Amino acid sequence: MMIVMKETATDEEVEAVVEKIESAGALAHRIVGARLTVIGAIGDVEQDVNVEGLGLEGQPGVDRVMPILKPYKLASSQMTHGARTVLEIDGRKIGGDSFALIAGPCTVESREQTLQTARVVRDAGATLLRGGAYKPRTSPYAFQGLGQEGLRLLAEAKSETGLPIVTELVDMRDIDAVLEVADVVQIGARNMQNYPLLAEIGRSGRPALLKRGLSSTLDELLMAAEYILKEGNPNVMLCERGIRTFETAYRFTLDLMAVPVLKELSHLPVIVDPSHAAGRRDLVLPLSLAAAAVGADGIIVEVHPNPDEAICDGPQALRAEEFARYARAVQSAAALAGKALAGREPTLV
Repeated sequence: MMIVMKETATDEEVEAVVEKIESAGALAHRIVGARLTVIGAIGDVEQDVNVEGLGLEGQPGVDRVMPILKPYKLASSQMTHGARTVLEIDGRKIGGDSFALIAGPCTVESREQTLQTARVVRDAGATLLRGGAYKPRTSPYAFQGLGQEGLRLLAEAKSETGLPIVTELVDMRDIDAVLEVADVVQIGARNMQNYPLLAEIGRSGRPALLKRGLSSTLDELLMAAEYILKEGNPNVMLCERGIRTFETAYRFTLDLMAVPVLKELSHLPVIVDPSHAAGRRDLVLPLSLAAAAVGADGIIVEVHPNPDEAICDGPQALRAEEFARYARAVQSAAALAGKALAGREPTLV
């Protein structure tokens, strides 16, 4: 159920509603907006917790009580009464009118490669630095990442450039080490339905970038997000990174229609990953422009000083010397949708 409080509701009236929900064994999630406070009451079906029978309609300060019809209660756009979630990562806003440009190497290979890439993307206006310290690979013989050393290099890059870090968590045993460095924890497509991992990230409270599984529906993606949200962590970004179809001319099919549909179904920010969808450098720019123009809240893209010598995914990585021009083009496309990079007005360039 969604309980919409009156504009005049006091803190005490809000707290009384929360206490009544929790006393019945249900979970209460508060969303405080500029004008209204909305409380989500989530009952446990297995424990026969019925939030509909709490009689909240007559509670002081309550404007109305509405059922949330979707199975993903907290991720649903109904939950925020039409308002969109805007995340703030180390002072950088993602969502709303702000556009996030998340860029960096697929994997951390060396100190020189990591720091050089970090400087390039920072100078071009990137919002966050992405980089893999742990890499889930299809082949067990492929490079799996530098691990702890990779995290150390990412921490050094953040210290020098000031860019917040996005890095992937693959194994729950590494969560403490990753949380020491990551401002945003990435959950890769292979782990989208690793529910214990999702719940642990939810309990950590750290912002999460949740990638869509390569054969997953949007409902399945939103249910995966629900595992994080249910643990009290509201800081979730959804990521469309291409799905597996019958087409063989490129690696995956980038489902750009998912962007407006996810925004209709959910209040969470939507990020697009054109690098993994395309698998080819020449397709990354047109896909990025399309994603920005269709209303994505950001792009996560791979950049490398020398892609021809990259250990991982070199053919899809943008060349570092071309990144500034790429960033300007994407900013122009984002401006068409009324968005600007953090700290900049949405203007056409």
